[in-house]
Amino acid sequence: MDDTLQFALAPRSVAVIGASDDPNKIGGRPIHYMLRHGFAGRILPVNPSRAKIQGIAAFASLAALPETPELAVIAVAGEAAVEAVEACAKRGVRVAVIIASGFGETGAAGRAIQQAMVTSARAHGMRLVGPNTQGIANFGNGAIANFSTMFGELPPLDGPVAICSQSGGMSQVVYGLVRNRGIGVRHVHATGNEADLTVADFAVACALDPDVRLILLYLESIAEPERLARAAAIARERDVPIVAIKAGRSASGQRAASSHTGALANEDRVVDAFLRRHGIWRARDPHALALAAEAYLKGWRPEGRRLVVISNSGASCVLAADEAEALSLPLAELAPETRAAVAAKLPGFASAANPIDITAALLQNSRLFGDVLPVLAGDPAADLFFIDIPVAGAGYDVDAFARDTAGFAQATGKPVVVAVAQESIRDVFRAAGVVAYADGTDALNALAQLASHTELMRAPAAAWPGPERVSLPEGAGGFLDEAASLAVLEARGLPVVAHRLCRSADEARAAFAAIGGPVAVKACSADVPHKSEHGLVALGVADEAAAIAAFEAQSAKLDAMRASRQGVIVAEMRRGRHEFMVGARIDPVFGPVVLVGDGGRYVEALKDFAILLPPFDAGEVLQALHGLRIAPLFGGLRGEPPMDLEALAAIAVGVGRLLRDAQGSIASIDLNPVIVGAAGEGAVIVDALVERG
Repeated sequence: MDDTLQFALAPRSVAVIGASDDPNKIGGRPIHYMLRHGFAGRILPVNPSRAKIQGIAAFASLAALPETPELAVIAVAGEAAVEAVEACAKRGVRVAVIIASGFGETGAAGRAIQQAMVTSARAHGMRLVGPNTQGIANFGNGAIANFSTMFGELPPLDGPVAICSQSGGMSQVVYGLVRNRGIGVRHVHATGNEADLTVADFAVACALDPDVRLILLYLESIAEPERLARAAAIARERDVPIVAIKAGRSASGQRAASSHTGALANEDRVVDAFLRRHGIWRARDPHALALAAEAYLKGWRPEGRRLVVISNSGASCVLAADEAEALSLPLAELAPETRAAVAAKLPGFASAANPIDITAALLQNSRLFGDVLPVLAGDPAADLFFIDIPVAGAGYDVDAFARDTAGFAQATGKPVVVAVAQESIRDVFRAAGVVAYADGTDALNALAQLASHTELMRAPAAAWPGPERVSLPEGAGGFLDEAASLAVLEARGLPVVAHRLCRSADEARAAFAAIGGPVAVKACSADVPHKSEHGLVALGVADEAAAIAAFEAQSAKLDAMRASRQGVIVAEMRRGRHEFMVGARIDPVFGPVVLVGDGGRYVEALKDFAILLPPFDAGEVLQALHGLRIAPLFGGLRGEPPMDLEALAAIAVGVGRLLRDAQGSIASIDLNPVIVGAAGEGAVIVDALVERG
């Protein structure tokens, strides 16, 4: 933990400015919680009208304190909060938690006041949490600078989970979901407007805590991607999963986030790519955020996704198989000897195939689970186990079921989850240490998340060689013309279509003769980056006369548009299996970003593309491509040969390296179409547009 966060999470003294004797008031709750939960440091209430607060000596002002507190909770509003920040900074306080709202989330005037507080704090080396925050809490040492009602309703229990959230309310929702499953939570930190310290800062601190084994995040913006990446790297090194909600997937959600904490919206697909790059699992909602917590905390890291389903209901087996397929959890193909051994344990009318239906015979023979599970334990085809018990109770030896399941999970070391609809039965399994859910869909979703997240965390990071020099033509900002754009790509070894830049009819005639028809004829002007919408592209030009006519018509059109005229490109017409696009740009938050996907004239309308963040390798590109809507076409349909996706992947990697190496001199690259041939035929860039940085 760095020095600043040490003062926030393990302070030796805490001042509460605006302290209240009422433990249900905002200024009273932090004091109440620290007293109740064993904070060993000194609590310094500040209130000019009371000599004692909750049995502790109070002080009239910050200046009257007998010592300089390391942490201050500012529980006063408006101008008083601003004045308190300045007083704390001048006094030498290391971290201040500003609970008051009415700052950056309200608009420009509020942002200005908020920034002034940050400036004042930093001038004296003080850091800020908030404003507009519910506060921070470390239940490992009782340092609770937080006014949440939830801590009174659902008593804290120190444990291996850390929750870091921009939203105070959401931090409490997640806290409640985790604690209601009997799991202890050490850290609950809400950062509010993030005028200074962010979720990423607290995520780093939590990742460094040796007792934290799961980190749950709620984000409304990602202002410090490098800091969040550091948290992820530390967590991966310690095998600590990070699961995050990033709110603002939609335009409406982004607007709501802005009004909530003053957050700036991040483009959602880029956020997805960033989180994947750093092994952070993205959850859709608070329920999903906490769904797999127990499975993670078991330390399970499955080697694969192959699932075995066991139930005493045939219907449950069918439904589980349907859900598993939807979650890309293939049913394990059990070895013949395993199936034979299972069949020997079951009644003749039961199914020993996967899913395994042990039927209602379980009511007559409570040993069926205990007999079948050890047989399955040794089968190497199984990675995950799901046991669905839709009904149990009187007549069933539930204690034996729970013991057998717990022993099975311990023996295999593999993920084993149970779905039990009846709460009383579920509690028996949980008491035995079994991960149990009320609903089979939740149980299977938790297994799928665990398997997918493990793959993500274990994915090796691609490494690129050092940067190479990138040379652009002389000139000011804006777009390069197409010929210059193709030249930049060709200089990097990327495959571009055979073409010539022609400045006269004679050169157009010679180009047609050299390339051979049919050809494409395209005007070349840095002032007209998108040519087709101006009628400046002629395709399938089949003879010399038509090529010259197209040259002359396009030259005249550029002159009529008063656009610069670098010439006209005569290019080979290429055909292949499919048109793709590869693009790249500099994101203002995340840096270089590469797009690859379906190309052609409808690319903006269909938006079937994936995003990758450098560095990445061809394997990552191929994986991303297979997530596209057009992926079923890749292998070939109705006798068509498969596409040469490896060639496309190589182009995407090359474009990513080019943008990285340009070090800001290139703002964007647009390649559309990239013609991809059949397997072994390669791919070629037909049209290119490079924008200067």
